[in-house]
Formats: sequence, structure tokens, C-alpha cells
Amino acid sequence: MDMLHGPLAGKIIVFAIPLIASGILQQSFNAVDVAVIGRYSTSHAIAAVGSNGPIISILVNLFLGIAVGANVVIATYIGQRHFDAVKRSVSTVMIVALLSGFLLLGLGTALARPILEAMSAPPDVLELASEYLRIYFCGMPFIMIYNFGSAIMRSVGDTGRPFYSLLAATLCNLLLDWLFVGVFGMGVSGVAWATVISNGLNAAIMIWFLLNEPEPVTLSLRRWTLSRTDFKKMLQIGVPAGLQGMVFSISNIFIQAAINRFGADAIAGSATALTYEAYCYFIVAAFSQATIAFTGQNYGAGLPDRCKRVVFICMAYSLLICGAANALIVWQAKACLGLFTTDQEVIRYALIRFHTVLVFQALASTYEVSGSYMRGLGYSVTPMLLTIFGTCVLRLGWVYIFTGIENTFSMLLTIYPITWAVTGAAVIGAAVYVQRKVFGKTTVSLNHK
Repeated sequence: MDMLHGPLAGKIIVFAIPLIASGILQQSFNAVDVAVIGRYSTSHAIAAVGSNGPIISILVNLFLGIAVGANVVIATYIGQRHFDAVKRSVSTVMIVALLSGFLLLGLGTALARPILEAMSAPPDVLELASEYLRIYFCGMPFIMIYNFGSAIMRSVGDTGRPFYSLLAATLCNLLLDWLFVGVFGMGVSGVAWATVISNGLNAAIMIWFLLNEPEPVTLSLRRWTLSRTDFKKMLQIGVPAGLQGMVFSISNIFIQAAINRFGADAIAGSATALTYEAYCYFIVAAFSQATIAFTGQNYGAGLPDRCKRVVFICMAYSLLICGAANALIVWQAKACLGLFTTDQEVIRYALIRFHTVLVFQALASTYEVSGSYMRGLGYSVTPMLLTIFGTCVLRLGWVYIFTGIENTFSMLLTIYPITWAVTGAAVIGAAVYVQRKVFGKTTVSLNHK
């Protein structure tokens, strides 16, 4: 995709649609697990599979942030037409993917149970949840290969083939879930192993794509070297983005711990509703990724007016499309929840989360898109600090205050829309300041703040 010339609105939507679909498919790995367990097992099993999202996120997000850094670095090099540097960066990215995958495998299997215990997981859920997490993290090398490989392909505007890879993996996961749980009765371990095997297929397809990608982004084993210079640049952008995601997940862990006190039905209901929040969030994430890729290339090419149009278009798309999806799901709430469970108490808790959190979720666009714009311009620390304050400090304070004021499920969840609005206002203001500062410069570089 030529990101440097012609109208932007059409290209951005073409870029984002496969990303939205890919995000939905990625979430469907867990959603299919929850749905199959819900049909063939108990609410405790649903809680065991569905409540692990924050734990997985806290361990994975740092490395996904580095993948964002890789996207920015490669896109900027492409905008500068520095193709030798692109080739060097691709090799570096895939080495980092493998190293991070095996590191996460070790951390996840070792820390699964201690983290669950720290989150006050109920005793009747703890064993099953630990079993699921230990098996799930066996697939981390595959997950990292796919995500870092997707970052490479996004930097050149290719979001279609990562979607096709995920589609094949999701169909594999659905088949194996049914086989392992519905036929062989393996329960929680069955859905976990189905996910690992499907992620392995996903990684294999992604490697095949990259091996056959045209230059300069071909994955070549003959160029299998780690560039310290490019790695440092990726870390300068990626680590703040990853830390932001980790802190975001930490705050969600504290909220999940508060949810756990309401029992297995509340955990299952929240996890079921959270599935739909994740689906809608991928709309926001897709336009955030579009902001990074388009801004990175146009900034590298020295085109400030196009950079400004990119963030405006992406913000408008994200708010409108995510808002419409939120409204549609809330309107058809009982039908949506019925796909996962028939337990009326679980549905009751899920409906509370729908009406307290999901209906306002489009507000997250305000800080996600504007933060991605700053990262595309080379500024990653500023959105990290503002988002940490909004999504961690305020939420942790709320959990502390909430327990002493009104101990209700809906009151606990009210903090989500509050923090989305506060953080959005702060990050938009910072983006305007950074934009004025950056485009006052006369040269484009990869010196990130």
C-alpha cells in the first residue's frame, strides 16, 4: 500500500478492516474456548478459562509494545527509502520474537499459580485456572512469532495476509476444541492444548509469508543478525508502549481481584461480557495501528500535513465504528450472551458489565489513537505516563475507595468510563503539544523522546 500519496480515508479503512477482523479472530481463540467449556462443562470451568486475560496481558504486553516499536522503526525507514536498514531491522525483529517467546514460556509457567493466588482466585477455580495458564504459555513462542511478523507486514501496509493466517488458525482451534472437549472430555486442558496447537499453525503460516515476502522485508536466514542500533530504537519506542500495556493490565488485575470476591458467577459473567469488550476494542486497536503505520511512513518522508490528516481520520473512524458496535451489542445483549452460557445468574452479572462499561467503550479511542500518533512521531514516553496515571493510579484508587463506600458490582465497574474520559482528554492535549513541537523541526530522525 502506498501510504505517502493520494487520499487517506479509503486507504486507512482498507488497512484497518483486516486488522479488526484479525483482532476478532485472535479474541475468538479465547471466546471459542469459553463457549465450548460453557456448553460442555460448568461455570467454574468458564471462570477458569475466562478470568486469565489480565494475567496473560501483564506478561505479554511488554513484548507486544516492542512489536509496536518495530512497526514504527521499519515504517519510518520505508518512508525515508532506507531499504538496507529495513532488511537489517526485519532480521532483528524476528530474533527478538523468538527470544521473547521462550522467555514468556518460562515466566508464564512459573508464575501462573502465584499470580492467581495473589488475585484471590476462589479455591474452586484456582486449580483449573492454573492448569489452563501453564499449558497456554507453552504456545508463547508461536504467539510472539505471529505478532512480530504481523508488525513487519503492517509497516508496508499488508494487513490482509496476517488475517488469512489467523483465520486458518481459528478454524483449527474451533475443530480441536470440539474434538478435545466435546469428544474426548478433556475439559480445561483440552481447550488449552487446542489453543497451543492452533498458535503453532499460525506461526508457521506467518513464517512462510515472510520467507516469500518481496524485498526489502523478506525474512532471510542468511541475514540472521541482531542489529544493536535498530534494537535500541525499537526499545526506545516499544518499551514505554509495553509498560503502558503492562500497567493497564496490573490495574485490571486489581479490579479482577475485586470481582473475584463476588464469586464464580460474577467471574464468569464478567469474563463473558469482557469477550465482547475485547471484540470492540479491536476496532480501536486497528485504527491505532493504522495511525502508527501511516504516521511513521509520512513522518519519515517529511509530510506533516498528511500526518495531521491521518490522526483526524483514524480518530473519527474509531469513535464512530466502535460506538456503533457497542450500541449494537448492548441492544442484542441477551442473544449475544446466550452464545456462551444459559446460566441466568452469570447472564445477570454480564448484563451489568454491558450497561456500565461496554456502552461507553468508544471513549477509549481518544487516548489510544492520539497516543499512537505520538508514537508514530517518535514520542512514546509521554502517552505512557499519562495512560499509566489514567488507567492505573485512578483505578487503583477507585478499588480502594469502592470497598469502603458501596460494595456493589456496578459501582466497581463505573471506574472504566471515568478513566477513559479523563485519560482521553489528557492524551489529546499532549498530542497537540507534541505535534507543534515536532513539526517545528527541520529534519526527521529516529531520536525518540
